[in-house]
Amino acid sequence: MDHPYVPRDLHLPGYVPVSLSQSTIIGVYGLSSLLVVSLVWLLSGRSGNISKLDRLLMCWWAFTGLTHMILEGYFVFSPEFYKEKTGFYLAEVWKEYSKGDSRYAGRDSAIVSVEGITAVLEGPPCLLAVYAIAKGKGYSYILQFAISLGQLYGTFVYFITAILEGDNFSASPFYYYAYYVLANSFWILIPSLIAIRCWKKISLAVQSQSQKKKVRLHYIPEWTSIAWWMQSKWFA
Repeated sequence: MDHPYVPRDLHLPGYVPVSLSQSTIIGVYGLSSLLVVSLVWLLSGRSGNISKLDRLLMCWWAFTGLTHMILEGYFVFSPEFYKEKTGFYLAEVWKEYSKGDSRYAGRDSAIVSVEGITAVLEGPPCLLAVYAIAKGKGYSYILQFAISLGQLYGTFVYFITAILEGDNFSASPFYYYAYYVLANSFWILIPSLIAIRCWKKISLAVQSQSQKKKVRLHYIPEWTSIAWWMQSKWFA
């Protein structure tokens, strides 16, 4: 059966067209994301010790973690999603998104690798970041920094491989800019801001610790001299 993807000669035996409308697919994703964000925001607000910025970060990590694990995880482990006949939502998402990047329908090896690493190695740590922020764990900033770097790396690989292969995988300019460019741009902007913030926090903590060590070392000779003087007077 004919398909809407580019290149037109992409071999997809048994392809079944999208059965859900674009508005339904986007609407369900938007509502489910809003539900997750709202739940995390409300629960985090019960603690007066968490700042609004950290609560927003918890919302982001919960949203992006579940997206990695559920949505992207389904793609990685469902190589023939384009054959799905039941209208299963996750399969419909990737049939629709492939209009913006047909490498997904074609199971491009670079795409499968990036998405696989993202789903398995970045998804769970995102949820761990929610817990780390909520509990004020000492590893919170380095964890967020590491995940953000991983997201940036994966997104850049995603874009660069498309450019090297001709950047011609969209059914139309609309799908190109709406799905391929806009939808993925959030995983460049937000991780970049988080990485910069965490870098500053970690650097400040290390600098503060170094200054405390210098202060302690500065006073050691003085106390040592006093102790030596007292000893020489008392035991002379």
